[in-house]
Amino acid sequence: MAIAGYIGFYIITGPLLILILAGYWKLFEKAGRRGWEALIPVYHLYIMLKLSQRPLWLLLLLLIPGVNFIISIGILIDFIKSFGKVGIGQITMSVLLPFIFIPKWGFDKNTRYVGPSASDDFREKYRDLDKSPLREWTEAILFAIIAATVIRGLFLEAFTIPSSSMESSLMVGDFLFVSKINYGARLPITPIAFPFAHHTMPLTGTKAYWDGIKLPYYRLPGFSEVKKGDAVVFNYPMDADSPFYRPVDKQENYIKRCQGTPGDTIKLEYGQVYVNNRLIATPPNGEMEYRVRTNGSGRGFGPHTRYNLHLSDIQQFTWVDFTANMTAQSAEKLKTYPYIKAVKPDVKLRGVYDHEVFPHDPRFRWNEDNLGPIIIPRRGWTVKLDSMTMPFYRRAIEVYENNKVQVKGNAVFINGSKADSYTFKMDYYWMMGDNRHNSEDSRFWGFVPEDHIVGKAVLVWMSWDANSPSFCKIRWDRVFRRIN
Repeated sequence: MAIAGYIGFYIITGPLLILILAGYWKLFEKAGRRGWEALIPVYHLYIMLKLSQRPLWLLLLLLIPGVNFIISIGILIDFIKSFGKVGIGQITMSVLLPFIFIPKWGFDKNTRYVGPSASDDFREKYRDLDKSPLREWTEAILFAIIAATVIRGLFLEAFTIPSSSMESSLMVGDFLFVSKINYGARLPITPIAFPFAHHTMPLTGTKAYWDGIKLPYYRLPGFSEVKKGDAVVFNYPMDADSPFYRPVDKQENYIKRCQGTPGDTIKLEYGQVYVNNRLIATPPNGEMEYRVRTNGSGRGFGPHTRYNLHLSDIQQFTWVDFTANMTAQSAEKLKTYPYIKAVKPDVKLRGVYDHEVFPHDPRFRWNEDNLGPIIIPRRGWTVKLDSMTMPFYRRAIEVYENNKVQVKGNAVFINGSKADSYTFKMDYYWMMGDNRHNSEDSRFWGFVPEDHIVGKAVLVWMSWDANSPSFCKIRWDRVFRRIN
């Protein structure tokens, strides 16, 4: 299954993207533009608007979540119409199968640019297809909604990285493609919803769905199962609680790295992850806090201070004793500086209790750097129910698998019947951020059920550094970067 998933990634993402870009390149050239313009994100949409003579202010709508996808589909439809592809079948295929039909038309000698699809001359030429602008846009929007829903629900969906919990593997401002087909697409659980708004309507802040109808969980076959090391997008399980009480598929989207799969035994010792008693390597670009001690030379801000710095910052200043967030590679390089005496991970000691850490029980004196061992539930596994196991598994039994649980003294009742064991109906996973000391993950709220899995993050297609002092804020070294 692992080999199938690996092959599936390359079959579906890399070559298909190359085919689409190659087709756009040739179509741009046929319209008198330079082919390389098709390779520049957003700018290529600007050129497509010019070629179809649609108003350029439509680009502003790309800034509105949900609406931007519809506008992109509309721009594509107008663009391919400008090459004489006006039939409903041609339009449908260009949207649903662009990796086939965009390159096909690009390299087809009989396909040529026939003029802007929004121009009067074009309308006169295709008079039998002429429609009012209102009807044209209404049909385009409806078609785009249907096409986008199919694409986002079953194949690929775009996400952005809003927080630093995965740095430096994934950066704030990264725009991702998340594959639904690697693990198999999850069919809608809450089918009646406003398109593309997820759980909250923009501007009004009201619910974007109606939970009067809920369908059972079902997932289509995929190329592979979730594997340790995968960057996984999933629904945040705690959104099932107050104040939101959201259905599974309308809970907030999180992205973390899978550290444990069903049936694994996981533990942390001084920040290091062990699965089934085997040490799991920290992601190469993962970050954590390090305590740095210098010889006291240079200038600084004083001892015993916490900073979130990069290596370039540390080269400019020296402190007596400070804490910095960095990768393991940066920590090793810092050790070579002549004024650095020691660089050590700043981790909590064993036995220091943190009530925010799972399972939130003082009998387990755990913290974010030291916890476990914990057995991750798998479908079909039967666990004995007692005072020592209930803190770990009660939420899974009660909330995720929809049972009524009562504890009376030492007795456990499930759906009104006394029970001394429980057999799980779903698989569960343990997810953690690569930025270990700046991540809210399974260490704090426990297991992620299989029905919460959205997809696998496979590609960074754009990266935007809003804090960059330069005019161009694109991180070019991250554009079209495969996610490890």
